[in-house]
Amino acid sequence: MKTIIVVGGSKGIGKALVKLLLKSHKVINISRTEPEFSHDNLKHMSCDVILDNLPNIEEADGLVYCPGSINLKPFNRLSIEDFKNDFEINVLGAVKAIQKYLDVLKQSKNPSIILFSTVASKLGMPFHASIATAKSGVEGLVKSLGAELAPTIRINAIAPTVTHTELASKLLRNDRMIENITERHPLKKYLNPEEVAEMAYYLLSNKAASISGQVFEMDCGIVSFKL
Repeated sequence: MKTIIVVGGSKGIGKALVKLLLKSHKVINISRTEPEFSHDNLKHMSCDVILDNLPNIEEADGLVYCPGSINLKPFNRLSIEDFKNDFEINVLGAVKAIQKYLDVLKQSKNPSIILFSTVASKLGMPFHASIATAKSGVEGLVKSLGAELAPTIRINAIAPTVTHTELASKLLRNDRMIENITERHPLKKYLNPEEVAEMAYYLLSNKAASISGQVFEMDCGIVSFKL
């Protein structure tokens, strides 16, 4: 049974992934808040990935870094601190986790790392300057580490569009906003966290043994199509 470290597995996409993984994996969840569910295969370690030292873990086959931010403001209202905070949460936190557990992962057979980007890194959208800048850093990290860590460790990213999570609740707070977001996507839908978790589950598995350094756009067509 493989052991997967999930940073930020108590909410949103991370929570959905932990629940999916627990069916056949051991999961070590690292987050500030404890998951609202328990399982024999689940171990929780309380930690703020930005402020605290990450816990020592002796064995792991995969690492998923889920923390992110949705900081949407006009450019002239974004402070330098906004840019720094978004970069720290999305990029430096991931770097910190990868550096901490790199040697542990190298001891595994076909280990895998999953990070998260956003469709806003490819599709220019107003008010996304800070988060798009940070997530573009995530994509650059995936490309560079994919080359540097080959063939020992695979690393990929998932770039979702709007996903029905607590983090995105301000974008989906009423029926009109939900309708507008649905209509903007060529597939006439947005994502639920379970869909994104399924993609992460696949990329962690041996079925994805030939895939590394890739960014997978789960975009409901908004980046790929113009209809």
